[in-house]
Amino acid sequence: MKNKIIIFCIIFTCIISTVVFATDSIYVWSNNTSSNAIQTVSDVKEDNSLNLESGAAILIEQTTGKVLYAHNIHEQLRPASVTKVMSLLLIMEALDSGKITLDTQIPCSENASSMGGSQIWLDTTETLTVHDMLKSICVVSANDCTVAMAEYLAGSEESFVQMMNTKAKQLGMNDTCFKNCHGIDEDGHVTSANDIALMSRELLLNHPDITKYTTIWMDSIRDGKSELVNTNKLVRNYKGATGLKTGSTSVALYNLSASATRDGLSLIGVIMKAPTTKIRFNEATKLLDYGFANYTSKSFGNKGEIIQQVDVNKGVVPQVSLALEEDASVLIKKGDNGNITQNTIINENIMAPIQAGDILGKIQYMSGDAVILERNLVATENIDKNTIWNITTNLYLKWFNMCR
Repeated sequence: MKNKIIIFCIIFTCIISTVVFATDSIYVWSNNTSSNAIQTVSDVKEDNSLNLESGAAILIEQTTGKVLYAHNIHEQLRPASVTKVMSLLLIMEALDSGKITLDTQIPCSENASSMGGSQIWLDTTETLTVHDMLKSICVVSANDCTVAMAEYLAGSEESFVQMMNTKAKQLGMNDTCFKNCHGIDEDGHVTSANDIALMSRELLLNHPDITKYTTIWMDSIRDGKSELVNTNKLVRNYKGATGLKTGSTSVALYNLSASATRDGLSLIGVIMKAPTTKIRFNEATKLLDYGFANYTSKSFGNKGEIIQQVDVNKGVVPQVSLALEEDASVLIKKGDNGNITQNTIINENIMAPIQAGDILGKIQYMSGDAVILERNLVATENIDKNTIWNITTNLYLKWFNMCR
């Protein structure tokens, strides 16, 4: 028994010395902190090498926002019903926040029922669920449903339009001024191909459930009494189409925000002021075909995938696993697959306590000296700080087990 007590004292002294007097080690793989060089929707050389007849066009990669093609992207034009991309974005945000559910019943005001253009002939005596409202807006571009939703969410269409303009400003849509939520021609109601791409990307990236509605070709509401057929022909005819929204008036001519995904690559092509509806769809197809023919998406890991372990100072365990905070995929030109390098940067002096999800480093994917993608590395578990209490408790357990 005496020998066991002596062994216990020796172990206790060694552990106390290690924990209390340990130096804080530094674990850094690289000091390269090059700025993010991802090309955004606003900085690309414009041309019209595809010989488009439309007044403006843009093609972007959805995940990064990188511009692959641009033609008059900042020209202020009338968006027509492509306006509803912003209306849909605010509706989806309301769903995510819990303000409404898909089963919420939406009434119809006199104002909503009086809308012209595309509609489902809402009546002031009826209500529709948000689910049916979304179907009607996405599939047949129903102006009456858009106004009814706007009034329900903001109290009036005017207040909802203020929300739209506030959101546009937050997204950097500097070419945009909304005057209504539906897109019927109105003086001063303008946007650009660039800004349509921005709000389309925001909708698709952060509210992917919208594609459950934008990919519907045919459906119905009112117990099958009202048939819906999508105004976006690409949903039926283009492989991988995910939406997104058509729009046309006699002044705006023919507009389209078209989205599609193939083999992990998601693209958004915007056409504005096409002379005819046929040209609108043909040139949107040309944009998307150009993107899929020339670019590919290379995956380097999925969200939650463990990248490495790093040392933890003064923790109850000596190391913690780091994982990707988000999926990591890089847009590359076909044929350039071998030119991507990785640069891992770990925070200095990682100390306990640590909470799962704490950002402890980052990983950069580089083409030459340019950073084309950056992802945070986060802790996968909680790690408590080593305290006298923890040490004493552990030692007691060890001593108790030794004496059994």
